[in-house]
Amino acid sequence: MALAAPPLLFGSRDATTIAAWCAILGVGLICAPVKRLRKNHLLLLAGLFFVVLCFSFVLHEQLSDRPWIAPFNPIWDKASEALGKSLAPSVSVVRGEPFFALGLPLANFLALTLGLIVGSDSDRARRGVKVMAWAGAGYALYGIFGLLLDPSHILWRDKTAYIGSLTSTFINRNTAAAYFGSCSVVWLVLLMAAVRSRLPRGKVLWKRVPHNLLAHAGKDVLIRFAMMFVCLSAMFMTNSRGGVLISLAVLIVAFLAYFRRDLPRGPGIVGVFIGCVAGGLVLMQVLGGNIGRRLDLQGLSDEGRLSVYRSTLKIIADNPWFGTGLGTFAQVFPAYRSDDISMWGVWNVAHNTHLEFASEMGIPLTIVAGLAWTVTFVVLAAAVRGRRRHMVVPLSAFGVSLIAFLHSSIDFPLQLAGYSIVVFALIGLGLSQGVLRREERSRPAAGGMAEGERGTLVSSRSSISINSN
Repeated sequence: MALAAPPLLFGSRDATTIAAWCAILGVGLICAPVKRLRKNHLLLLAGLFFVVLCFSFVLHEQLSDRPWIAPFNPIWDKASEALGKSLAPSVSVVRGEPFFALGLPLANFLALTLGLIVGSDSDRARRGVKVMAWAGAGYALYGIFGLLLDPSHILWRDKTAYIGSLTSTFINRNTAAAYFGSCSVVWLVLLMAAVRSRLPRGKVLWKRVPHNLLAHAGKDVLIRFAMMFVCLSAMFMTNSRGGVLISLAVLIVAFLAYFRRDLPRGPGIVGVFIGCVAGGLVLMQVLGGNIGRRLDLQGLSDEGRLSVYRSTLKIIADNPWFGTGLGTFAQVFPAYRSDDISMWGVWNVAHNTHLEFASEMGIPLTIVAGLAWTVTFVVLAAAVRGRRRHMVVPLSAFGVSLIAFLHSSIDFPLQLAGYSIVVFALIGLGLSQGVLRREERSRPAAGGMAEGERGTLVSSRSSISINSN
């Protein structure tokens, strides 16, 4: 459910929906089976618990009337002096705000933990990846038909922004682009697994790939290609520059990672990379004409965004240890707003989740979060370097986490529960599969063969058929 339903209700933006997701994920965590957890899973859970412990400590300091070590924010003394009466101080610049902003981090933590536990079962992990992919295709189809037939509504509400852009059930087109880009990566991984299973075992002869696919392409190959095309079309129709460019780059990374053993070495790999980039540019010209026009008119960055980053760095410099308080960026930023930024509009987010997190929670906790992201990428990358038959879940998680992390460096998709819950649940599945021992990961699911074993069997049959001809 956490991999399919979060985008449904307008991207799960409001506090009530986020609270409901916390309750649903909490119940799921209580009921989650733990029989398959191994030592490596417990180590991951211990690391996650350490991050939560650090987060809880900073949150305690921001909420407490008597913090243990954090100094009170000096803004309270200035306010008391200006009002002529004593105000009870706080580490947070807005009293109690960190408590009300806790819903999204809690939902992400629950989704990640639940993914780690459920992902210890290989069959459930693969099923979860497919659920996420099919849900994304469904949202993409709704978004495409909605934009063509009734572009002024999102579900039953009037659409007040991005009228000419696809947002599907999201409000923001950039988050929609990150989501459909993530779904495209997952469908590409599933497609590559299906294609590879139709090819003879051993080194891929790329000149014979079209013949092999035409002769032995199954229904699953055609379906996965069609669904990937649907998600790609939806992504381009969002008209989001950052979301599309980052997603295309990650699609290339996913392709190179999956077929790395079959690609030429030395100078030949440069030609493959150039071919992939050329293919991305062709897609951009065919499906992303509006994005090309936006790049020509506005470049790669909106006016004032770099100035916002510099202003956010000043907030961090003034509040380096414990930040200004979780969820307080919108209240703090006006005091630091640079003269270089146009007076038009309200900057209630920094358009860089990592900088905003540092400004609200302090540098030490940001370093801890950065280390957690580093461990995530290392574990997933190590799993991707393993056997290809076990690569679907870790590579899907790696690609999606890369899109989420990179896009959050220029925007705020991970600050919206409809996308972040899906991302962290999938990361949990990928990490859980990534630390499984090889023999445990390849154990057949009850009632049939694992997907990799089915692929091996089909490859053997294809090889026999080709040799006999």
